[in-house]
Amino acid sequence: MQRDRDAAIPQPLRDWLQTVRAAKAAALAGGYRITIVNTRETFEGITRGLVTERPEVALVRDDVIAAPGYPVPVRIYHPAPDEPRPVALFLHGGGHVSGGVAMYDPLVRKLALATGRIIVSVEYRLAPECPYPAGLMDCMAAAKRVHRCLDGLDLPHAPNLALIGDSGGGALAASIAHLAQFEPGLAIEALVLLYPSLDYTLSQPSVMENGEGYVLERERMLWMFDSYLLGQQNRRDISPLFMDITPAFPRTLVVTAEFDPLRDEGAAYVQRLQEHGIAAERLHMPGLLHAYLNLEDLVPEQCRETYAALGAFLARRG
Repeated sequence: MQRDRDAAIPQPLRDWLQTVRAAKAAALAGGYRITIVNTRETFEGITRGLVTERPEVALVRDDVIAAPGYPVPVRIYHPAPDEPRPVALFLHGGGHVSGGVAMYDPLVRKLALATGRIIVSVEYRLAPECPYPAGLMDCMAAAKRVHRCLDGLDLPHAPNLALIGDSGGGALAASIAHLAQFEPGLAIEALVLLYPSLDYTLSQPSVMENGEGYVLERERMLWMFDSYLLGQQNRRDISPLFMDITPAFPRTLVVTAEFDPLRDEGAAYVQRLQEHGIAAERLHMPGLLHAYLNLEDLVPEQCRETYAALGAFLARRG
């Protein structure tokens, strides 16, 4: 059954996936168990090994956004330092327990070039050292103060603010978009979600359909959410899929992948936004896995298509 489904996966990605499955089986036979160390090490190793193109951006610099309780480190990518470009906050993936600004640097460079925007990549705190809501608070603080940070650096920028997040960063970006509806002075122009995590209850069908054998597995997601949420929260209430929607919600693009366990929650989210009158659209990528932008060297054409779609979406107004 799995072999028949695999036929839809591009050959280089399929070959790599088979290698990953074999390595997992060998590791389990040797007593492997999921830990924070090997989770972070694996994600970073995959990304660094398979995203090898690192384009130049006119200005890249690090700074810190001053916020009460925790100064939030950021890396700023300005593709045209002499022009007041619109701004997008980028929130990286990693299931709330892994990932970071340095690891995502090649991807964010491509985002800056594809969108023409100033991209501010946020080094939010990770679980289990800093469980919910620490990371969300860091991202909200960055959203509220990002323009002030750019002013302090004398970097020209437009007042617009978009949010971009992938996977667990998509959960954070979507959560901020929902919370911003009730935050005076915080206006989100657009929301872009790449194969986002939107349902902490993992109640959508694709979680079971694609939850084993396609890299991101249900067992690991449950472990990540337990590390982040510590079992104390009502997971439905804090899931963006079920949060309140008002007419102030930003226009939204959601990217989904065929063999991603998070596929169906992305589709359901778009449908729910549309039912509330929000301009929302979905880019679905057949034959691909979760976090395929982190596997770029295996599917370069599909990654170029995705970056181009993000650029076109953010270039539109209203």
